[in-house]
Amino acid sequence: MTDKSASFVYVTFIRTTAEKVFEAITRPELARRYWGHENVSNDWQPGSSWQHVRTDAARTVDLVGEILESDPPRRLVISWANESQKDDPDQYSRVTFDIEPQGDVVKLTVAHDELQPGSGMLNGVSKGWPLVLSSMKSFLETGQGLDL
Repeated sequence: MTDKSASFVYVTFIRTTAEKVFEAITRPELARRYWGHENVSNDWQPGSSWQHVRTDAARTVDLVGEILESDPPRRLVISWANESQKDDPDQYSRVTFDIEPQGDVVKLTVAHDELQPGSGMLNGVSKGWPLVLSSMKSFLETGQGLDL
């Protein structure tokens, strides 16, 4: 059995609405403006698949997974794996987006768990999530994401 005990949690506060945060995660045309990728699903409903697609001419799919839970605009839970490892169940991890309105700001908690300790995926998400979520915050508050 594979050890999947590692996790990464990031919390940020964004001056926006819960609806706009949820849309920034799930609408491809918004995600591309702060992430450089599009998050694509037919309907963002449990059981549906999703893909993380580069916005370059090749439209390369980097990540894949399944929608595990969807409660717009409060919560989204997805499985997550490199496209090249999609056939190996041990390579999937889980990402939970909890979106909580708090007055005129939204508390966004992203928990990425079921990761293998010391894995490349853990290393990548530990560096990647702070950049992506900082860019999302900038995009939602100013209209412009960071150059990632």
